[in-house]
Amino acid sequence: MFSPEGPRLRELVVQALSSVERGYDLLAPKFDHTPFRTPDPVLDATASALRRTGPFDTGLDLCCGTGAGVDVLSQVCREGVTGVDFSAGMLSVARQRVRPPGPPVGWVRADARALPFGPVFDLVVSFGAFGHFLPREVPALFAQVHSVLRPGGRFVFPVVAPPRPGSLTYGTLLGFDAVMRVRNAVRRPPFVMYYRTFRLGDTRRELTRAGFRVELWALTEFGRRRDGSPKVRLVVAERTQA
Repeated sequence: MFSPEGPRLRELVVQALSSVERGYDLLAPKFDHTPFRTPDPVLDATASALRRTGPFDTGLDLCCGTGAGVDVLSQVCREGVTGVDFSAGMLSVARQRVRPPGPPVGWVRADARALPFGPVFDLVVSFGAFGHFLPREVPALFAQVHSVLRPGGRFVFPVVAPPRPGSLTYGTLLGFDAVMRVRNAVRRPPFVMYYRTFRLGDTRRELTRAGFRVELWALTEFGRRRDGSPKVRLVVAERTQA
């Protein structure tokens, strides 16, 4: 699962026993060599889908980590791109990455649950971050995204179809979440990282409540499951309320 440049088991344990912020500060130098980073094919497919509907003026990468989503935004935004994350370590790595020519890029350290922006963005993207939010935090998170988008702006993120119950992947994720719950029951501060709390049906409902009109786009590059449903979808939520 990890390349030779990735973290060792001991480093992962130390990370998991820290807070989310401190854990990602520690992981940051090696994050891009872990499976926690969104795979390039998903990033590329998202950029391709956005190019068909863009261009956009300004973009925000929510929970940007080392900036992979910023690279997507730089392909579809004309005036400027911002990455926001609460890990100083991840932002430090993001600032050091070499990027191709494009719109100006800025970096802001902030909590996604308290974004320090007005309605100045036309596009917000996020990749692989929602497992760090408990279900009760999602409505406030979506309200924050709504507040920083201009009317008609879009909030976009990919969603991979969940593994089938009984499969090896399903059992692995179920076991991971169980271990995290035990860890958080016996140690503080908590490390919030769950794989099975962010469900598509709940997500659509909460986005609608927050004032978005929601569409699901199939990312056809990844094919379909046996039942005909897409393996990967793009959630496209348009701000419809002033």
